[in-house]
Amino acid sequence: MAAGGSTKVVVAALLGNAAIAVTKFAAAFFTGSSAMLSEAVHSVVDTGNQGLLLYGIGRAARPADDQHPFGYSKEIYFWSFIVAILLFSLGAGVAIYEGIEKILHPEPMRDAYMNYIVLIAAMLFEAGSFFVALTEFNKARGSVRILAAIIQSKDAAVFTVLLEDMAALSGLTLALAGVALADLGGIATADGFASLAIGVLLAFVAAFLTWQTKGLIIGEAASSELTRGVEALIRAHPHVNAINELRTMHLGPDDVLLAVSVDFKDRRSTETIEQAITEIEGRIKTRWPAIRRVFLEVQSRAQHTAMERRSAIMEPADH
Repeated sequence: MAAGGSTKVVVAALLGNAAIAVTKFAAAFFTGSSAMLSEAVHSVVDTGNQGLLLYGIGRAARPADDQHPFGYSKEIYFWSFIVAILLFSLGAGVAIYEGIEKILHPEPMRDAYMNYIVLIAAMLFEAGSFFVALTEFNKARGSVRILAAIIQSKDAAVFTVLLEDMAALSGLTLALAGVALADLGGIATADGFASLAIGVLLAFVAAFLTWQTKGLIIGEAASSELTRGVEALIRAHPHVNAINELRTMHLGPDDVLLAVSVDFKDRRSTETIEQAITEIEGRIKTRWPAIRRVFLEVQSRAQHTAMERRSAIMEPADH
């Protein structure tokens, strides 16, 4: 997914959450609802998170330099990881604390009608943000199921906003149920239990985001479809005998590093091999623009196998 699409998703979410946060705080102040206060804090955290994601997108777009020869694309993964930590520590922490406090010291709800108005309006705003995120996400996922596509996705900004919006809509539903039970059912602790449930929900989403972005920071391979396509393209070249090894790693959503060890056919001149390498690299980058860096090593199959065996012997034993 292009960076422009990611930026559009994040900006839409930021504007929506900023507007929602103000109305939620006002409603929480006038009604005394802990579930509404938890939702207000949740919206503030989300707004700050989207600001960090925008910052990360901008930082990741910087060109490579001497200090970072492979560029800054991975920076968006770092800021997505920070977003997950903040969602857990602030969003979930405050919601759980407020929920427990309200359960232990329940208070009657005041002016509940204001909560209904704000919650329904917030749902509409969140639905709009979710629609923008889902539309962009669907462009990349194709026919793959949403959960599988999120796990496979390398665009941390988009799937972070998508999950935050899903959590927000679920949280708003819980808050609405808590307010209704406290107001119409006379169950004073219902509001506190709703806040507690919101906190648990946010903690779960934050944990999932942390796990997902950790893998991207460490370095994940490109999709098997791309890998198979690259292998087929290289093998189809008339001067290639075999591929010894092929490795890929996502440095960013649209920034893939490719390293290949190739065994060329015997009795090919140096000039012929150099020309073949140029052709292969050009074809790869033309077909897959996300592959920005290609490192192609010329090595016979026998030499590569010998090197692999030597490396295995020299590896220290695990203790």
